[in-house]
Amino acid sequence: MSNVLENRTELKEIFKAAIVEVLEERGELVSDLLRDILEDAAFIRAIEAGEKTPPVSRTEIFNLLEKEH
Repeated sequence: MSNVLENRTELKEIFKAAIVEVLEERGELVSDLLRDILEDAAFIRAIEAGEKTPPVSRTEIFNLLEKEH
């Protein structure tokens, strides 16, 4: 049983080292991934909020956009 525990501890340390290495060497990849996750979460919240509001016609949307510019 202690052999399994030693192997788990060793595996955990190797996994931690690999994560640190990825963060150090591929930080931009991790940043891009986190940005994509946050954008997806924002889109989900926007869609859920939109589902709780009454429908708006395409004409109304374009009228609002024209007023802004």
